[in-house]
Amino acid sequence: MTSVDQPLVEIRDLYTEMVTFDGVAKVLNGVTLTIHKGDLLGLVGETGCGKSVTAMSIPRLVPQPPARYPSGEVWFRGENVLDKSGEALREMRARHIGVIFQDPMTGLNPVFTVEQQMVDAILSRQNLLSLGFLPGWLPAQREQRRKASAQAIQLLRRVGIPEPERRIHAYPHEYSGGMRQRVLIAMAIAGKPDLLIADEPTTALDVSVQAQILRLIAELVREIDLTVLLITHNIGLVAQLCNRIAVMYAGNVVEIGSTRQILQAPKHPYTQGLLQAIPTERVARGSLQGVAGSVPNLLDPPSGCRFHPRCVFAMDKCRENFPPIIETETGHQVACVLYENNYE
Repeated sequence: MTSVDQPLVEIRDLYTEMVTFDGVAKVLNGVTLTIHKGDLLGLVGETGCGKSVTAMSIPRLVPQPPARYPSGEVWFRGENVLDKSGEALREMRARHIGVIFQDPMTGLNPVFTVEQQMVDAILSRQNLLSLGFLPGWLPAQREQRRKASAQAIQLLRRVGIPEPERRIHAYPHEYSGGMRQRVLIAMAIAGKPDLLIADEPTTALDVSVQAQILRLIAELVREIDLTVLLITHNIGLVAQLCNRIAVMYAGNVVEIGSTRQILQAPKHPYTQGLLQAIPTERVARGSLQGVAGSVPNLLDPPSGCRFHPRCVFAMDKCRENFPPIIETETGHQVACVLYENNYE
């Protein structure tokens, strides 16, 4: 159990590699990240920066192999997740962590009804999962599933599925993309988890449905005291929902702070470039800026600060070692040599 002062999640100097046919990709390069109870933390960065691998390392959903962890620790509720396996790992996932995947069909089995999948999810969180829909159940097993089905209907109603008593018997392909995402949210919050990991939950949805999903997550945070880790490349979504932002680049957290600190006074050149790439009413047509270049090949990443090949402020020391994390103000940290001597 977590104490009042103990972080809910603490990732300490985590290195992760992926073994591929082309070589070993150095995906995470010493990630350090802390999430406190009640946080709504947005993890942002370009595609390929290691956001999903970082988040999915918390419930150990990164397949091993091809992944391996040469060093580092992932602490959740006071326990090192990397030391867990088997039943202890499954129980931790079922009782304390909910996950919303980017593609709803990734988390839903097309050959089972929504009811079957939700009931199994609910019972697994209660450690009461029966083995499938078999004839000759004991009365106690039938009662368990009946209660779980009633709870599933309530959850579907809570996330805005119309006529949940009827729709619960449908298959995933009979739902729209937005409704499938709502089903995943309902399954994720079924056991009132300590942590909800939302991996690009609105990417495949249109703008109006995106707004509905974000409002739903915000409401659930207030109602059931959720802690949320939102993974996205859309800083606009983070600004609407999150109270803290962590910026990742090529396997490193390069800046972290409150949403106000990051959006109003970004420190790292990469963060500044991301914000300059966002169109606003104050930006004249044709003058939108961005970050030149692209994310490096992690099979052979740059030495030192991995952003230096794209950084306009790069100097020789940037190529030597990854810069230390520097706190520029309370709660605002940046990994950049520009701030080593209080330079701003």
